[in-house]
Amino acid sequence: MSEHGGETKDSSGCAGADSDRLLPLSVSDKLTIVVGNTHFSEEKKLLVQSCDYFQALYRSGMKECQQEEIHLKCLRARGFLIALAVLRGEIPILDEDDIVEAIECAAFLQVTPLTKYLIDFIDADNCLLMYHTAATFGLMRLHHAAALFIRDMYDDLEAEVRNTLPSDLIAYIESLTPQIFVAVGAHVTCGVDETVHAASRTVCFLDETSKGWKVLTDLPLEASTSMAGVTVLDNKLYIIGGVHGVQKQVVDGCFCYSPENNSWRRSAGPTQPRYNLSLVGVDSCLYAIGGEYERTVMSSVEIYNLKSERWTFAAHLPRPAAGAACTKTMSRIFVCLWKPMETSEIYEYISGTDEWRLVTTLIRHQSYGHCLVGHRDNLYIMRNGPSDDFLRCLMDCYNLTTAQWTSLPGHFANSRGSLFTAVVRGDSVFTLNRSMTLEYMVHGRNWKPRRQMKGFPRSGSVWTFLLRLPDALMLH
Repeated sequence: MSEHGGETKDSSGCAGADSDRLLPLSVSDKLTIVVGNTHFSEEKKLLVQSCDYFQALYRSGMKECQQEEIHLKCLRARGFLIALAVLRGEIPILDEDDIVEAIECAAFLQVTPLTKYLIDFIDADNCLLMYHTAATFGLMRLHHAAALFIRDMYDDLEAEVRNTLPSDLIAYIESLTPQIFVAVGAHVTCGVDETVHAASRTVCFLDETSKGWKVLTDLPLEASTSMAGVTVLDNKLYIIGGVHGVQKQVVDGCFCYSPENNSWRRSAGPTQPRYNLSLVGVDSCLYAIGGEYERTVMSSVEIYNLKSERWTFAAHLPRPAAGAACTKTMSRIFVCLWKPMETSEIYEYISGTDEWRLVTTLIRHQSYGHCLVGHRDNLYIMRNGPSDDFLRCLMDCYNLTTAQWTSLPGHFANSRGSLFTAVVRGDSVFTLNRSMTLEYMVHGRNWKPRRQMKGFPRSGSVWTFLLRLPDALMLH
């Protein structure tokens, strides 16, 4: 089973294969599920596709396969109701009791989409409950995800952790590596006779203890971060495309850095060479979105499946776009496209149907969205100030649950585009320029400055992301 709402991932890509091939011929029509005193009527196909429990049941040949009514005695009705809501594509809001019952149901029935939904629902208020309850019911994927969230926010949560959790659960959290803020400047490829530039071709991380920057690794000689696609997936850094030379020759190939091995690996690039693309990673797939080739802006999109190591084309963007603002949140992909006059449109890629769906539209006088940041069910769009003023950054928030826009009060200093490189860690947002690294706390839907550290000591554009680094790399 896959992580895309119960769909099965084809070896050729992440958009899903024909999941009907997993179903026995006898599975059809409705099934009545009795939980306690509550009766639920649901399509057998949906249950078999989404729950390992029902899939195993209908493959077993047991007498229950012929029954129109099945009793689940180990669950509570509210947990099963939440599971059905998630399977239908709804977004239920969960209180503490709901979370416990949902975890119980996800563990007992092995409901992959519900587990994924719970992971996306983790926040500072519920992470300890998620962590402890998932450990109790043996839902280890959620248990690990909640532990990582707590580790990333340990400075804020340590006191509560020590007063709430048993020692073995505390020890597991402290054994994990927190995410570190990492940056790399936009550099072209470096030939062997260009060693004068090699010193600046480094990937650096922020040491939050000393509040300064340290070198993590050097870029491969063939790689370029100038107009490239850069993202992190499964704690590996990927650099795709980019250009070298005044003629904007496209760099072919995909460069992958593994902190675990402190090494680079090169693999095949997209079928369509491209630069100035947007790159995002979700569920073991890389999405190369739009970009340019031979100075022509493109709408094509390609997906790289890390498991099959194959590129496949996906649905084109609604219109050509280069360097489009793009983000992921709650395992969903969003892209911001400009549309004259003064219109920013946000589209979501729907993997199950391989389509780009318009989510919302923002119209602001003399202003377009230049950066998109996702934090749980909120999308933050950063745009230039009035009259193309890029020294001031205005921000609007779109809530995916309520489908409502909110304008954040005031404006944000945006010297050299710092807010256009924002990344989220837990409930913090890190922004960066040459002058300073500024961390914001996300409070409600607003951003409040929290602390300031040293800026990135490189000129020009910069890419920022998060990695979990082994202790040996942090100390070297």
